[in-house]
Amino acid sequence: MRKLTYFIATTVDGFIGAPDGDADFIYDYLDGEFIEHLKAEYPETISTPGRAQLGIADAAPKHFDTVLMGRGTYEPGLKQGLTSPYGHMREQYVVSRSLTEAPDPAVRLIEGDLVGAVRELKARDGLGIWLCGGADLAGQLIDEIDAFVVKTYPVFVGTGMPMSRAGFGARPLELTGFQALGGGQVITSYAVKR
Repeated sequence: MRKLTYFIATTVDGFIGAPDGDADFIYDYLDGEFIEHLKAEYPETISTPGRAQLGIADAAPKHFDTVLMGRGTYEPGLKQGLTSPYGHMREQYVVSRSLTEAPDPAVRLIEGDLVGAVRELKARDGLGIWLCGGADLAGQLIDEIDAFVVKTYPVFVGTGMPMSRAGFGARPLELTGFQALGGGQVITSYAVKR
């Protein structure tokens, strides 16, 4: 059974974007050491154009071969003409109620039973499934998430888009990894205790 992992970037105070969802400010907190870490440990989470720029276009996936994103996460790239942001992955899914057809043949839409679709994906063979974002999608899938990898950047913003809109509920986690990088970023990994 494949695992659904919420691999997400956040501020110290737990926000993944500004109140309007824009997360571009996060790029100010990326440095060479952090980029090298992503290239080495999570190359599949770098967009296809980014992989080409970084010289890792052919890097094999280590953790995920499927990406699942909400429409809000997909939209910024789409506005720039990037219809297949993770074309190097086996499968790309966008959850949307408003898109009637996928803008790219390599991207599949999930419109109906989200939990059922995710359970079907988890039952398939392969590497893990990367829940790319955002808050609404994480909230809808909170009971399907098996693990979290949280990249915390050294910035406090005060308000914005939370990591999840799941609603209150204590959900126990087990720390499975911790790494502090020189630029102040911290990467923590957790398994969901069931």
